[in-house]
Parts: sequence; structure tokens; C-alpha cells
Amino acid sequence: MDEPTAALGVTQTANVLELVRRLADQGHAVLMVSHNLNDVFQVADQVAVLYLGKMAAVRPTAEVDRQIVVDLMTSGASTRVADPRPSKES
Repeated sequence: MDEPTAALGVTQTANVLELVRRLADQGHAVLMVSHNLNDVFQVADQVAVLYLGKMAAVRPTAEVDRQIVVDLMTSGASTRVADPRPSKES
């Protein structure tokens, strides 16, 4: 899915994210491209980040936070370590 929630309202976004999570929980592979990190962290098991068209990282979502993902998107690298405490935004 390429930016499946980009033009949706709050209710429709929640419906799409619920569907994505339900499909994944049923064992289906779901690939979702999104710049909306709130959506990504809500449903993703893994995060793949591109930088200048090349794969910068593929990591389990539990091993990264939003700042690490932003670092990877904007510079291709990050020296940060994810905070082990759950984010208030999650």
C-alpha cells in the first residue's frame, strides 16, 4: 500500500490501520509505504528506511524510535539508541 492514509480523515485512517494490523495478525504480509510515522509505529513489525533511493536500514520497530527513523531518512545513518521506555506518542 502506498500512502494508504494520506487523504483520509481520522475515522477512515483508523479503519485502514485496523485492517492492516488484522491482515498482519492473520499471517498476511503487508507492505505499507508512509511518511506518517504515527501510522508506521502503530502497525509495523519492521521498518525499512530509504535514503537517496537506497536501503539505509531494516530494523524491528521495537529497536527504533521516531528520531532514529528521521535520522535514517535524512542522513542515511543514526548513532542513536532507541529509548527502551514506550513513547508517549505510541
